[in-house]
Amino acid sequence: MYPEDKSNWFLAQLKPNSHMIAQRNLARQGFESFLPMHEVTRRAHGRFVTQLRPLFPGYIFVALDIADGGWRAVNATLGITRLVCLGNEPTPVPSAFVTELRMRCDSNGALQPMETYSKGDQVTLTKGPFAEIVATIESLERDQRVYLLMDIMGMQTRVAVDAAHLRPLR
Repeated sequence: MYPEDKSNWFLAQLKPNSHMIAQRNLARQGFESFLPMHEVTRRAHGRFVTQLRPLFPGYIFVALDIADGGWRAVNATLGITRLVCLGNEPTPVPSAFVTELRMRCDSNGALQPMETYSKGDQVTLTKGPFAEIVATIESLERDQRVYLLMDIMGMQTRVAVDAAHLRPLR
């Protein structure tokens, strides 16, 4: 499912509302593409409708090897405007970014919600100076900031961390 070692990920700009057409035509030409989607709820005709929409509207990730020169075929693909370039050649997207994003998506490319936490949950920090320390969630903020209570040197200390740097204690 991941591209071969010689391939990198690039960003292609889509024509308006052409993400499905572009994805189908890239696959038909043998290019691997990745279009992360997320659920969006909108009001339509007096009722709420939830549908999958592109996470990055107007863009799709394409895996290719620019050394073979086939990247120009992507620019000619139905539904695509052009590959994002700096200068005369396409600019690669950091592969770690695409890999992490793909790991958060299901097989259809739909973004899965991150682990949800509640006040009082026991968690372990995964990054930073307090990595592998067990803490208790004191409060959660809308901006993915979590306030933890940690026992440091016999005292309860309040620390703010990003929710992405937590792992549930099992």
